[in-house]
Amino acid sequence: MLTPSPFDQDETAPRLLVSVRDADEALAAALAGADLVDAKDPARGALGALPVATVRALVARVAGRAVTSAVAGEPADAAALAPHVAAMAATGVDYVKVAVRAEFSDAALTEAAAAAPGRLIAVLFAGHDPAPGLVARLAAAGFVGAMIDTATKDGRRLLDLLPARTLAAFTRACRRHGLVSGLAGSLALADIERLASLGAHYLGFRGGLCRDSDRTKGLDPARVAEAVRSLRAHARRDAA
Repeated sequence: MLTPSPFDQDETAPRLLVSVRDADEALAAALAGADLVDAKDPARGALGALPVATVRALVARVAGRAVTSAVAGEPADAAALAPHVAAMAATGVDYVKVAVRAEFSDAALTEAAAAAPGRLIAVLFAGHDPAPGLVARLAAAGFVGAMIDTATKDGRRLLDLLPARTLAAFTRACRRHGLVSGLAGSLALADIERLASLGAHYLGFRGGLCRDSDRTKGLDPARVAEAVRSLRAHARRDAA
């Protein structure tokens, strides 16, 4: 049975996104309690896309135990945006994530959203503050959500690059425009306490939930379960 979607505008406590590289990791993450299982190739950078066949197999293995998403990569130009999205959307994954640049035209953003109607999430990188007005443009184009991630995995975590006030302003803008929001970027379990109150709908993890905290090594289900417990505890405190 499908778990409750993490994309609920009324919720204030974030849910857990876990990035996985194959069907075995996807099933392990789902069984450990991940709300959203995100297909991504950690060997190919921040938003390395897995082969379409691998994502199809991953969706089949999860079999509704969790919501699924898949990275469609970092298109080099606006013309490549929609084809990248369409290819990944055809796998049957619940949501598609793709890197978006502020200079992409409104027409290109709208075409991309139409390639995965009601299922497309923009990924913005934390090297600089989100461009003014971009969240509103994404909503107008038909995106369902937006998230901030780190572009390079060099040991710096999200809060090393952007202050909490900037992240909170981003999540507020997303809620104001009806978008779900996510925060990710080399997060560790210790970051949950600092980020959970900033208004994001989900927090995204990879390396912090892997063996030896190495994103290229296998996922550790015990760490996934620990992250689930921490987020649930925060939700209970919010509700009290």
